[in-house]
Order: sequence, then C-alpha cells, then structure tokens
Amino acid sequence: MKKYDLIVVGGGFSGTMAACAAARDGMSVLLLEKSGALGGAANVNYVLPFMNYNYRNKETNEKRPLSKGLFQEFIRRMFAMDALLDEPCVHFNEEYLKMVLDDMTTEFGVDVLFHSTFVDAETETGEDGKIVVKKIRFLNVNGMMEAEADRFIDATGDGLLFMNAGCEYHVGRENDHKTQPMTLCFRMGKVDVDRYYREDKKKVNVLWKEKLAAGELLNPREDILAFRHLTSDVLHLNSTRVLGDPTDPFERSRAEQTARKQMLELYNFLKENAPSCKDATILSSSFEIGVRESRMVEGLYTINTQDILECRKFDDAITAGNYDIDIHSPDGSGTTHYWIPDGDFYTIPYRACVPKDAENLWVVGRCISSTHEAQAAYRIMPIVACIGEGIGIMTAVAKKNGRKNYEITSAQVRESMDARGLVEGH
Repeated sequence: MKKYDLIVVGGGFSGTMAACAAARDGMSVLLLEKSGALGGAANVNYVLPFMNYNYRNKETNEKRPLSKGLFQEFIRRMFAMDALLDEPCVHFNEEYLKMVLDDMTTEFGVDVLFHSTFVDAETETGEDGKIVVKKIRFLNVNGMMEAEADRFIDATGDGLLFMNAGCEYHVGRENDHKTQPMTLCFRMGKVDVDRYYREDKKKVNVLWKEKLAAGELLNPREDILAFRHLTSDVLHLNSTRVLGDPTDPFERSRAEQTARKQMLELYNFLKENAPSCKDATILSSSFEIGVRESRMVEGLYTINTQDILECRKFDDAITAGNYDIDIHSPDGSGTTHYWIPDGDFYTIPYRACVPKDAENLWVVGRCISSTHEAQAAYRIMPIVACIGEGIGIMTAVAKKNGRKNYEITSAQVRESMDARGLVEGH
C-alpha cells in the first residue's frame, strides 16, 4: 500500500469532512471506517435529527448558519435529493446521507476503506520528545493490513488512535469519571404521528413520570424523547438510557442488552397507553448503542464550561456553535441544560484538537480536549463536522509549511478559516 500524506481513522461526520477538506487542498488521503458506510452516529447509531446550527444576528435579525463549509454543501445535496425535513431541527434520511458522503469523498479523491477496524499504531519518539505516529494496523477481509502516512487524524469518537499511540487522555466528569449515559435509538412504524403529538405526547409523559417515581420502569430516563421521521407513520425514539463506562468492553456489551430491554419496555408502554401507537410495530434499532462521551484527549488547550457559556471567541477558532450544554445525567434520571444567550455563539479552538504529547496527530469529533460539561455542547453532528473540516484544512497547511501540529500559529488558522468563510464573526 502506498504511503499517504494523511490517514483519517473513523468515517463519521468529523472524519469524513476532515478527509474531504485535506484532499481538496491537495493531500493524498486514506479514510478508514469500521462499518460499510460513512456518517458515523447518523448511520451506525441512528442519531437524528441535526440539532440547531443556526443563530439570529442581533444587529440584522438575519438567520445565519454557524456550521458552514462542507457541511452546508452536504445539506445542499441532501435537499436536492428531497432527503431532509426542516422543522426547524433538520431531520434526514440516512440512506441518502450515505450516498451523498460517498459522492463527496469520491469527488474530492479520498481513498475509502470500509469494514476496516483499527488495531494499533506504530510510533517513535521525535527530536522534540513528542510521539510520532509512523503507521497503523487494521483488520479487514484481507486480514491484517498496514498503512503509513506523514500525518494522522483520530476521528474514532472513542480516541482509539491517540490512546493506542500513548497520548494522555481523561474520561468523564473530573470528580468521578462518570460519563453521560448511552442510548439505543429505535423506530416504530404504523404510528399516527400527528395524533401522537396532538393528543398523546403530554399524556404519556405524565404517566411515564408516575411509573418512574413508583419504581416500575427499567429505564431511568425522566421523559419520552421522540422525533418525526421523513416517513410519515414512523416515530423515532431517542429515549433509552443506560449508565456505565463505554470504555469498558464488558460494560458496553451489557449496555446493548439492557438497552434492548428498555426498547421493548418503551414500545409496550406506548402501545398500551397511546392510542396513536395501538397498531405500532418495532421497525429497527441502531446497529450499535450510541455513546455521547468517552475518552477526551489532553490537548494544548482544554475547552471549559466558561468558554461555552461566555461565548468565547478564540483567535485560533476553526468553527462556531450555539448548541447548549446538554447533559444527560451520568447518575440516572434528569437532563440539565445551560443555554447560550440568544444571538450569540462560542467557538472551538484549533489547539483543543492537538494532543499535547504528539507532533503529527490531530483529534476531531467528540473526543477533542475539553471538560465533561463543555463536551456536552459541541458534541452534536453539525459542529463536529466543521471541526473535522477545520482540522483537515490545517493538516494541509502543516504539510505546505513543513510544520508540526503544535507549530501552527493562530494567524495561520485565522487566515485559513477566513479564506473559506468558516467561522462566524471573522
């Protein structure tokens, strides 16, 4: 296999956009994905919809997107295929999503390897004492394979590459290392969805709270979270809740089994108590349980709660967002929201994507350097897609200028982001 300028491990939104951005800027790129399609959480975990990525400019009252660039190109293509429903969160059909991401990676010249599971990395120590990743090994239908590159991006979500390379990281809350709970999304068909929202939603949530208080439910979630689907008689449920350590393979495996029991419990509850669901059937559940939070790298900068709530504008910002700090309690019931002021936004700094102890490795997605609270804001798909694009661009800048990841200046980041209009306010 040829040596690449860049290898991206993980084909979710963040990894895919990173790969496309780097290839667009002239790099040879290999993108590894463990499943058979790109899209990550949207595909493997049935995460839906795209949470709000727009804001209203206080001076002009104009509605503007905060998630720009390649994500907006993706949105444009999805709308052209009639595969989006905007109400105002953007609901989508993931089957079209897979094809759009196939088209984008093909057009930008990214080499994609599906069904390829990362195994380990070969590293050495550089002259500056930092980790240098030389090659990775991965398993697919051909057995064990190796690939070599000058630069690498960890887009695995769980930090598998940076962990294996020996980078420092942390997990969960600072005081006890507990993480947000895991969720198995599933779908029910033959539902009168309009009637559910019109007549049943409020009623069943009251009854759910009563049963929860009485200790009659396996699921500790405080309410029923459901969304529309592009198919009119399908109800999408993002409402199971399983506590545990997603970095422990046994706990994660038990979580899959527990979540399926919760799915059946919730399905039966709605059939029995919501007339709109009396004829419903379980259509499908996600291929893997969804993980909100696991490992986060120790980076050159750690995003904190005040950075989010005070809407800090970093000199080396690579994207912006205004999704709130949305914490599903690691202790069980309860979801806490810390809202962003109307008409304002925070930014994500380049330095949070640079491991403090590696020189040719970047991190994108939900496992960049931040606190537990801050991660609960930027973890949504539109924002991590833009984090990916920003870092993909900067790997090309590093190549062009012969720089290590930590040698990139804020001025270079600003110039590169401004050239494509990626950060609001710049």
